[in-house]
Amino acid sequence: MDELKRRLIDEGQGGFPLVERPFAVVAERLNADEDAVLQALRELLADGTLTRFGPLYQIERLGGAFSLAALQAPDADFERIAAIVNRFPEVAHNYRRDHAFNMWFVLATETPAGMAETVERIAKVTGLPVFNFPKEKEYFIEARFAVGGRAVAAQTPSPPAPQPSQPSQPSPPAPLLSGERGVAMQALKPIILATQAGLPLVPQPYHALAAQLGSDAATVINGLQTLLDLGAIRRIGVVPNHYRIGYAANGMTVWDVADEAVDTLGEQIGTLEFVTHCYRRPRHLPEWPYNLFAMAHGTSREEVAAKANCVADLLGAACRNRTILYSTRILKKTGLRLSG
Repeated sequence: MDELKRRLIDEGQGGFPLVERPFAVVAERLNADEDAVLQALRELLADGTLTRFGPLYQIERLGGAFSLAALQAPDADFERIAAIVNRFPEVAHNYRRDHAFNMWFVLATETPAGMAETVERIAKVTGLPVFNFPKEKEYFIEARFAVGGRAVAAQTPSPPAPQPSQPSQPSPPAPLLSGERGVAMQALKPIILATQAGLPLVPQPYHALAAQLGSDAATVINGLQTLLDLGAIRRIGVVPNHYRIGYAANGMTVWDVADEAVDTLGEQIGTLEFVTHCYRRPRHLPEWPYNLFAMAHGTSREEVAAKANCVADLLGAACRNRTILYSTRILKKTGLRLSG
């Protein structure tokens, strides 16, 4: 990988400019030229080093819902089941993991009610129980990856943890496409639909979007800035395929933590430098006793296991059981897709 591509990945995972010629601004930062930056991005997307480039939307701020779900697919029937699951537009990501629960997928639906309906439909067409693990509390999420296998987690402070005697309740972000802001935010939906698959790789992408929408570049730029300001867009930038840039191991560490301690400890786990996602999710007894999920990546399984041991040291006696589910294959990775 040449220096320009490496720096595009390392420095391009957020903060993409909202100006008329954004690639020229990026090129100036990288001591390159606009055409070279555009060509490098095209090549990185074409060879799978990047999975996408553009806004990363927070669907809960748009009135929808995210959840993590899993099923146990028989090995002999795994490929057929994976193909069925991947056909659902609500499935944004899908991974095979080395566990009895061997298929894990992220669901994104336009309404909270749509989540239960989607889970039921997947169970019906696959003929398998689908275990739904909605987020009950988010402690941290911000995955940044540097070429060579070093995670860069841009830490963002989490809200104060509740007292152990008063366990917190699920508190999803307030949706922006309802209530008083509903009418104004609905006006931005065409921009969301036009950019959810990525930004055009042309010198003036916002002009290209404006032409597609029958609008003007200033309106598109202002709309994207509004979505950023309101948290409907987490960030705008590249999304690397972590396997292709040195992260040979992707471990979903899961923990059975005492309910009275999980929030206090979850907040602490979320501040660890190597943790890219950290949530409280429901147990499904007796099959699934774990309520704390923390993602860790590394150049090897041994490195991830060592990081998991750091988590175990912090959890101490409050943790009653633990395991690591390593991903062995990406089955789908497209990001959310809203319908028109």
